[in-house]
Amino acid sequence: MRKHILAAVQQHAAAQYPRECCGLVVQVGRAHRYVPCENTADDPSEEFRIAPEAYADAEDLGEIIAVVHSHPDATSRPSAADVAMCNASGLPWYILSWPEGDLRLLDPVDQVPLLGRPFVHGVQDCWQVCADWFARARGLTFPRYQREDGWWEKADGPSHYEDLYEAAGFVRVDVPQRGDLIIMSIGRTAHPNHAGVYLGDDPSLPGEQARVFGAGPFLLHHLYGKPSEIIVFGGPWWDRARLILRHPSVSPE
Repeated sequence: MRKHILAAVQQHAAAQYPRECCGLVVQVGRAHRYVPCENTADDPSEEFRIAPEAYADAEDLGEIIAVVHSHPDATSRPSAADVAMCNASGLPWYILSWPEGDLRLLDPVDQVPLLGRPFVHGVQDCWQVCADWFARARGLTFPRYQREDGWWEKADGPSHYEDLYEAAGFVRVDVPQRGDLIIMSIGRTAHPNHAGVYLGDDPSLPGEQARVFGAGPFLLHHLYGKPSEIIVFGGPWWDRARLILRHPSVSPE
């Protein structure tokens, strides 16, 4: 980070303290400029959010090359959410501890492992591990669906899996085969709120080793608040299943 950018970030962090400051580094020609943004998070002392309009305004100035935010009264060590959001953004992140003043650079990872990833709703959750499997195993990509945490508890709100699966190209089937999407209801919920990839008797994953115990069928999934994993899919899990979905654009493995 260039000295004048660091000075601007420090000034912003001091002005926003004890809230987290946030902003974007923009390259205009050869020059770098720090664009301070409003932190629109519900709890700005613990997290940050940059509104899409602020991103758009920064893009009008030049190329966004980095995201910046502060950690008030904490170290510059990235949280699980920081790492997940950095990877999703595809941009380097700078984290400034304040008032300590330590600066840390966090670089994005091209491919987050399917197994063992921390849960961060909306970024690394049950849908995202499924979407990443389809991208790596089948070459399919899906839009980044915006989803509010806890949407499944609102009876008068959207039922995302039921509302969106047809537009995403999936069709309902009765008997699962490897590569199908299993939609489930976990806990007391108004809408089906969990998804996993049915792996059949073959627990292998694209590009990484999967250690499993027991006989199949297997399911790749990511439960709320837990690392992503492969489980034996049977018994109570079948009782939770609500939809079996297949994407017909590809043949079975």
